[in-house]
Amino acid sequence: MIYLDNAATTRQKPQPVIDAVVSAMTTLGNSARGTHEGSLSASRMIYGTREKLATFFNCPRPDHVVFTANSTEALNMAICGLLNPGDHVIATDLEHNSVLRPLYRLEAERSVSLSFVPADRQGRIDYEDFERLLRPNTKAVVCTHGSNLTGDLMDIQRVGNFCQKHRLLFILDASQTAGVFPIDMERQHISVVCFTGHKSLLGPQGTGGLCIAPGVDIRPFKVGGTGVQTYLPQQPPQYPTRLEAGTLNGHGIAGLSAALDYLEETGLEAIRSHEQALARQFYEGVSAIPGVTVYGDFTTWDRAPVVSLNIRDYDSSQVSDVLAEQFSIATRPGAHCAPRLHRALGTMAQGAVRFSFGWFNTEEETQAAIAAVRSVAE
Repeated sequence: MIYLDNAATTRQKPQPVIDAVVSAMTTLGNSARGTHEGSLSASRMIYGTREKLATFFNCPRPDHVVFTANSTEALNMAICGLLNPGDHVIATDLEHNSVLRPLYRLEAERSVSLSFVPADRQGRIDYEDFERLLRPNTKAVVCTHGSNLTGDLMDIQRVGNFCQKHRLLFILDASQTAGVFPIDMERQHISVVCFTGHKSLLGPQGTGGLCIAPGVDIRPFKVGGTGVQTYLPQQPPQYPTRLEAGTLNGHGIAGLSAALDYLEETGLEAIRSHEQALARQFYEGVSAIPGVTVYGDFTTWDRAPVVSLNIRDYDSSQVSDVLAEQFSIATRPGAHCAPRLHRALGTMAQGAVRFSFGWFNTEEETQAAIAAVRSVAE
């Protein structure tokens, strides 16, 4: 199988990540649930991973790194824990349902009002629209760093500057970019970074989290056991305990810790250059094939390594099935949990076939994918 579905999850993990998970499953106890070596080892490892993530995202405080099961849970925590009745939020047409559905729920249940920066037929936005949509009761901007459908990047420095100027919260969905593009919470004025571990961070599924700037108070999304302050009837107010009710995924966090070491050793620039080169090779190979339509803004290569396309009027699921069954190429068809962007692109009925490239893909695999697309189109 040629695996080109890395935007959904990176299937191949570095060997140290696998080794760390296996070791953790045979050695770690439950963090904060005892004073024996198994529990203490888990606590040390988990705090050490918080420190690595704080450095990775330039989050000023390691205790403001909170672990979740994925970025969906992290985004729900941030959105639902920061917005109140009467607040106004600005998002964009590029957003994933992990942003859209919590916002729509708050619109219905808490009378939170929403505005969306529109995207054009290439998936591009006009940043002046942020100023146009600003209201006196605007509380936050919630946006993705990179589209999971087109690969187009948001200029998060520009968005962060806008938020700082107007004293708004900036909640960033880094699901598609963490591990490939540098993110600096302080320099880019980000209030909360929501990330997942199983994509470009090269960690296990079931890992993710939030990095929270000082002074940002998120209400607990869930409450329960913490191993500390047992006689307090409410959830403890301090981060990270405030948002971490229940047993953490220590085995997965151990793998994420090893993945962060691997990324530091390898270098984000090397990873980004490799993945973007493969995506560009693929784009240049398929965009000239008659009957192929590619979506997104390819005037720049400062973009996530994603190329989505359609072949003539074929249903995207049918094309993806043919690629898997006849060519052993894994892709992602359909709507990609990005309904507003599909509406902007005009692909709601057909969907799109997404090819997403990762660190472990090769030029030979990319050429094989180009040949497969050409064969289907012909």
